[in-house]
Amino acid sequence: MLHLKKPLAFIDLETTGVNPGTDRIVEIAIVKILTDGSRSVKRKIINPELPIPKGASDIHGITDDMVKDAPTFKQVAQELKQMLDGCDFAGYNSNRFDIPLLMEEFLRAQVDFDMKNRKLLDVQNVFHKMEPRTLSAAYKFYCSKNLDGAHGAEVDASATHEILEAQIARYPELGNTVDSVLKLIGEDQIVDFARRFIMENGIEIFNFGKFKGRAVADVLKAEPQYYDWMMKGDFPQHTKQKLTEIYTRSMLKKS
Repeated sequence: MLHLKKPLAFIDLETTGVNPGTDRIVEIAIVKILTDGSRSVKRKIINPELPIPKGASDIHGITDDMVKDAPTFKQVAQELKQMLDGCDFAGYNSNRFDIPLLMEEFLRAQVDFDMKNRKLLDVQNVFHKMEPRTLSAAYKFYCSKNLDGAHGAEVDASATHEILEAQIARYPELGNTVDSVLKLIGEDQIVDFARRFIMENGIEIFNFGKFKGRAVADVLKAEPQYYDWMMKGDFPQHTKQKLTEIYTRSMLKKS
């Protein structure tokens, strides 16, 4: 059983997206474990004061209609601060996502939330530490064999094939074709392999820099010099190839 010196607050957020700088909370749940093992729970639907993208609603099920009469984060910030005062924090991928976004919301609400002397326990980090996500670990887990000669290209490629065969045997829901596996696990919508651009709702979006989150074509139309800067920059050739395709397409539409 977990032994606590101070209360531990498990936090999970549902949001409009994954960018702490621009996205907002639409639901927050706090499960607070006290030092005697008792627990209290607080869950709130939050009005993010901006439209919830369909892609986000498809994931968490929260729509604009569901939040229209909910309080804003600023309206509940003091209540949340009071519950979290004196707590350490825990969550799943919380150090990279939930905590940064929560802190941004407190700052936007102009509520002074002190993070000093708080421990941050990300349970995902425990998972990855105890169950390494390396090829050797996967080979041991799925094939019950040690991977001798790891990091030799042929050995690694052959082991990867064995792992996939073992996964198909272990998880019937995967099916036994490339299409059936990808249907279950999802298929990356890749624009360029360096992922400087990503695809959102069928539109190429910048995934870095000052235009992150904006449509590539819109930026290139407004600031064509940005195309020249990227083409002269130290970007992968595939990124430049895709940039040129988008630029050419946007210029054709413009004319």
